[in-house]
Amino acid sequence: MMQQDHDQKTDVQAALKQARAQMMKGAFEDALSTLGALWEDGGTTPELIDKLYMRAVCCRYLKRYDEAQAHLRALNESAPDFGRGFQEEGHLLRAMGQVDAALHAYGRACRFNPALSASWTAQAEILAAKGDLAAAKHAQAQAAYLAKLPPELLSVSHLIYEGKIRKAETLCRHFLQNNPHHIEGMRLLAEVGVRMGVLEDADFLLESALALDPDNKQVRLDYIQVLRKRQKFAAALAQAKQLYEEDPENPVFLSNYAIESLQVGDYERALALFDQVLEILPHDPATLTSRGHALKTYGRQDEAVASYRAALAAKPDHADAWYALANLKTYGFKDDDLAKMERLEQSPSMGLYERVHFCFSLGKAYEDREAYDAAFGYYERGNALKRRQSTYRTDQMLEELRAQAEICSKELFEKQGGKGCPAPDPIFIVGLPRAGSTLLEQILASHSQVDGTLELPNILALSHRLRGRKRIGKSSAYPLNLHDLSAEKLKELGQTYLDDTRIHRQGAPFFTDKMPNNFRHIGLIALILPNARIIDARRHPMACCFSGFKQLFAEGQEFTYGLEEIGHYYRGYVDLMDHWDRVLPGKILRVQHEDVVEDLDGQVRRILDFCGLDFEPACVEFHKTNRSVRTASSEQVRRPISTKGLEQWRHFEPHLGALKKALGPVLERYPID
Repeated sequence: MMQQDHDQKTDVQAALKQARAQMMKGAFEDALSTLGALWEDGGTTPELIDKLYMRAVCCRYLKRYDEAQAHLRALNESAPDFGRGFQEEGHLLRAMGQVDAALHAYGRACRFNPALSASWTAQAEILAAKGDLAAAKHAQAQAAYLAKLPPELLSVSHLIYEGKIRKAETLCRHFLQNNPHHIEGMRLLAEVGVRMGVLEDADFLLESALALDPDNKQVRLDYIQVLRKRQKFAAALAQAKQLYEEDPENPVFLSNYAIESLQVGDYERALALFDQVLEILPHDPATLTSRGHALKTYGRQDEAVASYRAALAAKPDHADAWYALANLKTYGFKDDDLAKMERLEQSPSMGLYERVHFCFSLGKAYEDREAYDAAFGYYERGNALKRRQSTYRTDQMLEELRAQAEICSKELFEKQGGKGCPAPDPIFIVGLPRAGSTLLEQILASHSQVDGTLELPNILALSHRLRGRKRIGKSSAYPLNLHDLSAEKLKELGQTYLDDTRIHRQGAPFFTDKMPNNFRHIGLIALILPNARIIDARRHPMACCFSGFKQLFAEGQEFTYGLEEIGHYYRGYVDLMDHWDRVLPGKILRVQHEDVVEDLDGQVRRILDFCGLDFEPACVEFHKTNRSVRTASSEQVRRPISTKGLEQWRHFEPHLGALKKALGPVLERYPID
């Protein structure tokens, strides 16, 4: 069967190559005939995308505009972020005399693929004809920049933006072998590294490029992004500050300085910088939305709502601001809000990213109105759209979890235990998103001896370094190499974690790290930080999984965008936690969310006792603690504890059969005695 599939794919690729050759000769009827002989099934394979795109081009040249539009609709359905598809839509609309619509299509093309020089040139021409000379000049400058790129690097750019990362890496590395100090080549290879998750390589490339060309602003901006992803917040802030000081009136530099100030907890400076941007660009929706996020995190909800609303006044279809309001969890949409969002979500010109945000916002709006069937419909649609963008596979994740259990054996901890950094500072809160971890963090952060931080990705970054470029499995370097690390290396890794996370602390002897995905790396944590505390935040499987399903995460957590996917993930999580309990008895405290809600005082005392902390009444009155909270539960933990959310999932129970089936026996084990 595999050989048959391979042969079929080879035949299809040969036919596509033949059709391209026919198009180059202007034989568009012949090309359509060749393309028409190919398969007609759906999907999102590169071959299907090429076929639909080429059909649309042929029909445009043959002036069969209705057919061209039909092919482009199918292309957009299969590949909603395919830049060349929107460029072709622009060409088609321009040929049909719909200039304004063409301009919009070209703009979307450049958003998804900024390397499309034809779209920049077309925008420049249309904008100049409309008298918008400043915008036309910017578009022409972009086209001129692309024209100066070596052809190999232009191809690399296209491959990156079309998701063909491996091909982009191969071509870019080959170019740099012959041009080792080409700044744009180094920058693009760093972009490949970022997309592949190889952040150390990207960091090195951009640092080297800056050493060669310290005045290159784009390289420095890219470097800031990589430093932030690597949690090097102080370094990122220094780079952003340098750009700001060189040109304090540049709104891009102001925005970057504001964002990096947020990362280190300097909210006053961040808000002041956002206000400076708004003095230059008074109604910029992106800045107003970012300012709203800062205000929300800082606990100033009314001002955050006002900022989001100002963004929508400036740009009514700004999906980020609509979802920001929904994500407050405490905001109620009015009837006219609902009507606007529904109209925008149905607009044929709406991009996939925006449509996803509107679907999750509408789901929340209808849930608040107790229209549960309508709410589920939007949640399901939003998740289905997100899955089309995702490469997550349940079988790969379950293989990773099984590898951790098989390799991180009792023998490993007997051999390597106690060798790491002895500092007791970290309190890890692990589990699944939406399991009550933010509540536990708020309780602990209310203690005078504990700093609350955020979801720190440092353990995940350490695991990436140990595994190299391969995903985790039985034959991968990590976690197998945990058996061979020296005592010095284990201690060094633990100290590195403490050093890299220090910027988030305010001086207390202990601090929280509530990255939920750390449950996958408890073996690593136990070896490099043997005296760290670990708390497993557990919530009813149906409540936890459905809460994750209806949440649109900023990044990561790809397993949440399907009921079956999240059910299997929860089940794998329970199995792995059972394993950690067996090989690390007494190391992990399990805290069930429902127990905290029903017996707050008792559970607070239990948690503090586990962490070796004296009881403090402030931990029970956690909602009075004034601190920044960056998760979706930020407003909920600023209120007294409530039982309201425990059974919300039951309103949707008729739709959750697939989730129950995926969870299987773990449903019967909850609550755990």
